[in-house]
Amino acid sequence: MNHRPITFVHRGRVVSVDDAEPTRTLLDWLREDARCNGTKEGCAEGDCGACTVLIAELADGAQANVVGELSIRPVNSCIQFLPALDGKAVLTVEDVSAVPNQPVQQAMVECHGSQCGFCTPGFIMTMTATYERHCEAGTRPTRQQLADDLAGNLCRCTGYRPILEAGQRMFDLPLARLNTAAIAAQLRTLRGQEPLAYEHAGQRFQAPRTLDDFARLRVDHPEARLLAGCTDIGLWVNKQFRELADILFIGEVAELKRITVHDHCLSIGAAASLEDGWSALVQHWPQLEAMWLRFASPPVRHAGTLVGNLANGSPIGDGAPVLIALGARLVMRRGAHVRHLPLEAFYVDYMKNRLAPGEFVQAVEVPLHIDRPMRAYKVSKRFDSDISAVCGAFAIELQDDRVLNARFAYGGMAAIVKRAEATEDAVIGRPWTEPTLLMAIEALANDFTPLTDLRASAAYRAQVAAQLLRRFWLETRPDQPLAAVRLDVWHELRSPA
Repeated sequence: MNHRPITFVHRGRVVSVDDAEPTRTLLDWLREDARCNGTKEGCAEGDCGACTVLIAELADGAQANVVGELSIRPVNSCIQFLPALDGKAVLTVEDVSAVPNQPVQQAMVECHGSQCGFCTPGFIMTMTATYERHCEAGTRPTRQQLADDLAGNLCRCTGYRPILEAGQRMFDLPLARLNTAAIAAQLRTLRGQEPLAYEHAGQRFQAPRTLDDFARLRVDHPEARLLAGCTDIGLWVNKQFRELADILFIGEVAELKRITVHDHCLSIGAAASLEDGWSALVQHWPQLEAMWLRFASPPVRHAGTLVGNLANGSPIGDGAPVLIALGARLVMRRGAHVRHLPLEAFYVDYMKNRLAPGEFVQAVEVPLHIDRPMRAYKVSKRFDSDISAVCGAFAIELQDDRVLNARFAYGGMAAIVKRAEATEDAVIGRPWTEPTLLMAIEALANDFTPLTDLRASAAYRAQVAAQLLRRFWLETRPDQPLAAVRLDVWHELRSPA
């Protein structure tokens, strides 16, 4: 792979960058190099949304936010490394302002959706993505759908009511959309370039496009840092000031972006985004929709990957408990050798896993046992964009009201996400009744010794873990199961006014 500059579309023209560090963020480049100061820096860790921009690329497969030939995604520019934008288009609030009679900005003015204005460009960009998506589909979002789309954008002075009103008002104004056809034409010209191999000050950033090339480079450079969506590694640079080794980017490998169904399994590739991965899961398990909406924020879900969340191994990651309960396994590859491993066996200790040098996770496979009762619950201080204190995921197989098999997984209860094996043993072979539930709750104390930290005390975690198991029983008991809405503290708060 020969060295070439980073090339992408910005402000209607193709831009080449050959003098930036591989870990330079898109936000810093926009503000300091391109002098596009409409995009703001707030938290610099992907939480506040002030830096939200839109990333457009040629749509390929079942991607989210497809508009014409493009997939247009809101992302946090503060945690996007510039080389990861190669071959894509970057849209900022300046691009939106250039559209005559632009309805998103006009609606914000008419509905008094801005006071200090610091967060407003980020809101504008997220709302533009919503506007383009719904105009393309010929639909209008509900007020709650607007709120869900804006869950990654924080406002500290205006308040959300006028912003949501602007989100509704923008569809009443004369139609005025982005010129996506022109962007697609520019991106098609960039497809003819060689795969990116970029080097600056001795640090390399390589972005192969085929699975075989990626596997070969991984073996040749086992010390390189694997990069997917940058939603975690970006914080290492911004907040911890860590120096990274050479970077091997997974996001250009087409085979790893695929989401397929084969051999009664849902297969989610390592480069498939969190948004696309969760969308696929919810198609088969609709009861996971609330977990999908509460997993991080839309800008994080559009940038990060589901497999990256699993490989990261955080004990408070919400993806692992759900997929462990569903019986998922990882497809791991080193060179030409492929092996499979149950997800729960992947984690060894805090932030330690069973990947060998030169090996990577190629995909996660989820058996499609659709008829088995399954639920997942997240307990946190906020509904949106918050880290779990406890996450519980539960699946059982019943025959004649007796438990044939059980998979109970918890996050936030130990140094790793893990199954509650003693609790599972307490219910297997027994009728799914309240006495069995009480035995399971008693056994749960033998599975975990939770810690106290800023999110929750050990006693609170233990109590919540037991109550989540009780909730699962209430929703799945053979005799008069309760509807989930009767047990959901957030349901009334989220119901339309």
